[in-house]
Amino acid sequence: MHEQHALPVPESLLKRGLVPDEKRQQLALDWQASDAHHHILYPTHPCYPPLLNQITDPPSMLFVIGHPELLLRPTIAIVGSRAVSHSGCETSYQLAKGLAAEGFVITSGMAAGIDGAAHQAAIDSHNSTTAVLGTGVDVVYPKRHQSLYQGIQVEGCIISEFWPGTKPFAGNFPKRNRIISGMSLGTVVIEANRKSGSLITARLAMEQGREVFAVPGNILDGYHQGCHDLIKQGAKLVDGVADIIEEIDTLSLSHLEELHRRHHIGEEIASDLPFAPLLASVGYETTPLDVVVEHSGKTIELVLEQMLELELQGWVSAVPGGYIRLKRS
Repeated sequence: MHEQHALPVPESLLKRGLVPDEKRQQLALDWQASDAHHHILYPTHPCYPPLLNQITDPPSMLFVIGHPELLLRPTIAIVGSRAVSHSGCETSYQLAKGLAAEGFVITSGMAAGIDGAAHQAAIDSHNSTTAVLGTGVDVVYPKRHQSLYQGIQVEGCIISEFWPGTKPFAGNFPKRNRIISGMSLGTVVIEANRKSGSLITARLAMEQGREVFAVPGNILDGYHQGCHDLIKQGAKLVDGVADIIEEIDTLSLSHLEELHRRHHIGEEIASDLPFAPLLASVGYETTPLDVVVEHSGKTIELVLEQMLELELQGWVSAVPGGYIRLKRS
């Protein structure tokens, strides 16, 4: 069970007076404490997606069900139309399967069509996938994706910036698209017409300085017009996994360096280390106590208590100015 403590409120929200009331905070904490796979991430949390912190409007809080350490791994988004052809679904499935085999986490929005096929490919190959919802993290939409929703939790995680219980609302889906693109190195668009919501994700990816890939199709039907427009605007034409990997250029490599640095934290959190999130807040150089408290999200009393236990077990050492992480043989 998670420790109960006040939710950390970002400084930007404090300045604007946007602070959740105590009752709502308690509801969130109760939700987190109700299941070991429930997590609340904030921008300073060790598992908060590193690339998401680089966009202009990162979510102040993410609700997560599943394995949050996967949010530290390199991610590729696959998006497209809900009304999709059989070949479109197969293209999504095969690209997702190939990218997952290369070590990328597959991210999408759990919508019908392209999204669902991408998630299913990762699940079927026992690789990782992340679904970003436009509802509360506990609300399955569309309802026919109940089985997919459960499978994603096993092989990855479900995330949302909306409070648990939030029902489907049209205006929330474009808003969540910035998270899909923002946490990903690149976004692949498959079978999108000119009115497809996936084009919003592609536009946001471009604005965020991320790679955009588009799969071409038959020029005589309307399913692919949005993808063809993206290619004319400079998106990379894709007909296989190799095209995507080749385009992860110098800009993306800088993102990857940050992901790899944070991925080590994720590996530690995924193991059976004592107080793993707290331990991940302590570096191999002196880390001040206030930094440990801020990054852990715990009360100072609880931090001191758990740091003492970590010190007794040989994981950390108290030094002038704070703590340091010790390497163990």
